Amino acid sequence: MASKNDPFQFQEFDDDGSLLGANRDAVTISIDNDVIPERQKKPAGLYHVDEDEDFSGDDKTELLSGQRQNAPFWTFEYYQKFFDIETHHVKERIIGSLLPWPGKNFIQVYLRKNPDLYGPIWICITLVFAIAISGNLFNFLVHLGRPDYKYTPEFRKVSIAATAIFSYAWLVPLGLWGFLLWRSRKTLNLVSYSFMEILCVYGYSLSIYIPVVILWILPFEWLRWCSILVALCLSGSVLVITFLPAVRDDHPRVIVATMTTVVVLNLLLAVGCKAYFFSKSVEPDHSPAAAVVSVIKTTIST
Repeated sequence: MASKNDPFQFQEFDDDGSLLGANRDAVTISIDNDVIPERQKKPAGLYHVDEDEDFSGDDKTELLSGQRQNAPFWTFEYYQKFFDIETHHVKERIIGSLLPWPGKNFIQVYLRKNPDLYGPIWICITLVFAIAISGNLFNFLVHLGRPDYKYTPEFRKVSIAATAIFSYAWLVPLGLWGFLLWRSRKTLNLVSYSFMEILCVYGYSLSIYIPVVILWILPFEWLRWCSILVALCLSGSVLVITFLPAVRDDHPRVIVATMTTVVVLNLLLAVGCKAYFFSKSVEPDHSPAAAVVSVIKTTIST
């Protein structure tokens, strides 16, 4: 048992004065809250902003909300988000464009308010080189075996194909977006799409033409026209199923004119590329196929 004079014995007391009065030699330890380190005062796991740091009003609002304002459209930061996409999402959108299904709107099912530019740009560039390379191979195979023929690569086909493909994939969506925006102000309850969403749909709708133009290398004219028909059906179905709800509540004449324009422009792209890059036929010049190709080529050149 501890002695009465033990300065370290534990006693119940009401205040420090009673303890000091009983034993003046006892040692008391006072813990001041001001001495506690700053780290121990703050609970772990909470975000702390130093009082010495100077934050403006906008920065404080962004920290509290967790969001930042969108960058202007002329900066790289604005377009950076359109390239932030996973590979499996690109594959899913390509498969969705190759296998359209009635009632499945491409924007609502596959884009989900997150359009990208990576897939459309990649598809357009691949299609440009596929058309140019396939066109050169087709021209080489047509004249193969002729002693008076000397093969020379036609690099100008790359620039021509790029002009045609990118003009269709960018200018047509721009015109359609402006038209839908104008009609939405004239008529209520119309579905509105952004320019990036329309651009994304048109880019992915061209993916079917990549394997088709490779098939055009084969010396079978019937195979080329059959592949064009299949590509037009698949690509056109994606566009019609996607943009028909945007004008469904509009005037019937506007609906017919809009859908017809979308399908006809797609048809002109496919037939124009076939006529220009794969126009030379292995059949005799007096054949009907050669006459049709000659008329289309003359029309395009004029």
